[in-house]
Amino acid sequence: MLGLAANELLVLLMLFMFIGLLFTGVPVAWSLAGTSLVVAFITIQLASQFDVNTLFFDSWRDYRIIVQRIYGTMENAVLVALPMFVFMGLMLDQSGLAEKLMRSFSETLGRVSGGLAMAVVLIGILLAASTGIVGASVVLLATISLPIMLEAGYDKRLAAGVVAASGTLGILIPPSIMLIIMADQLSLSVGELFMGAIVPGVLLGVAYLIYVVLAVVLKPSLAPRPKSVEPFSGKLVLDTLIAVLPPVGLILAVLGTIFLGIATPTEASGIGAFGATLLALANRRLSLKVIWMVAVRTTLTTAFIFAIFVGATAFALVMRGLGGDQMIESAITAIPFGAVGVVLTVLFFAFLAGFFLDWLEITLIFLPLVGPVIVGLGFDPIWFVVVFAVALQTSFITPPVGFSLFYLKGAAPRSITTRDIYAGVVPFVLIQLIVVLTMVFIPEIVTWLPTAVYG
Repeated sequence: MLGLAANELLVLLMLFMFIGLLFTGVPVAWSLAGTSLVVAFITIQLASQFDVNTLFFDSWRDYRIIVQRIYGTMENAVLVALPMFVFMGLMLDQSGLAEKLMRSFSETLGRVSGGLAMAVVLIGILLAASTGIVGASVVLLATISLPIMLEAGYDKRLAAGVVAASGTLGILIPPSIMLIIMADQLSLSVGELFMGAIVPGVLLGVAYLIYVVLAVVLKPSLAPRPKSVEPFSGKLVLDTLIAVLPPVGLILAVLGTIFLGIATPTEASGIGAFGATLLALANRRLSLKVIWMVAVRTTLTTAFIFAIFVGATAFALVMRGLGGDQMIESAITAIPFGAVGVVLTVLFFAFLAGFFLDWLEITLIFLPLVGPVIVGLGFDPIWFVVVFAVALQTSFITPPVGFSLFYLKGAAPRSITTRDIYAGVVPFVLIQLIVVLTMVFIPEIVTWLPTAVYG
């Protein structure tokens, strides 16, 4: 006689099978969908041969519910914003905006020790609020800034760490694709989630700037002062302001319309895509070839995301049918560290999962299971999702398998070794962990702005 024990064994089988398929190189979408299909087949066979009332699937008629679930996911208008924001980020990548910013900031800040590194952080913040695509931001920053910093005599580890950390801000600072999907998974307001992520994102950027200043003050050889620079002038400041205005205008057009209630996130994404195209046109970078390339890359990225959506929907349906959500809830609530200890434990496991899984899989599989449990403990859902997002961001730059580190290694000059990259990001990982802990114990960092604006 099988019972709850069979369900628990099948849930564990799902998890180990999924992880095993990932390590064999099977694409994530196929791993999720294939695992759900195999476990559903086993469940149906058990249900037909034994008197098992606790098993969810009695026949394949039950499995067809997945079609309704997928339809419900694809029907969500909020997800229309995803391809538009992807298009916006990829078009900005081609617009020449980052190169113009780097040139202007280099002329303005490059005259002081550590000025180029500070310029990279500032550009990283602007790119994060304009693109929301980590890979594109890291590669772009590495391409345009690392040769300049190395030529100026900057320490290779400092240069690599600044680029990796600043480029990864795109996963957090709105308009973030990850936050849109998180809002969809937990039925939260995208606008409130964007608002909650602004202060933590800017706080991380400011913390990076403070670290650069302190590091250069304590050890000037890390970022030597340039020997010959142009005289400081009003024209130099004016040129920098002119370079900053386009991305700031685009950010205000996208986020401002959302926060003021003028446009929905879906409508704002269209504004962003159109604005990025205009910037490319203004910089004389727009052509049919560029439009075609951006459109193809947008299609491939969107197809990749929605393929994982389909696989994750099937995976979640079978796991919930077997009582996997209740099993995980029981395990979480049994943690003997109090409510805050439970949150820290969940964040720790999310941090570890980020070493092996992309943020998309964690968001679609892990977050829907733990999110309701944390909210049930009395925590604000907006606060938890933002803290969860920062924890995932930390895993992006944590050695040895942080995704941003691989992006950086692929775009960095050959003189920068993997060891240089690993050593360079360690201080920034510590900064991010400090920020995560600060957000846990001072929730107002996240909740203050959404409360002040939306009530």
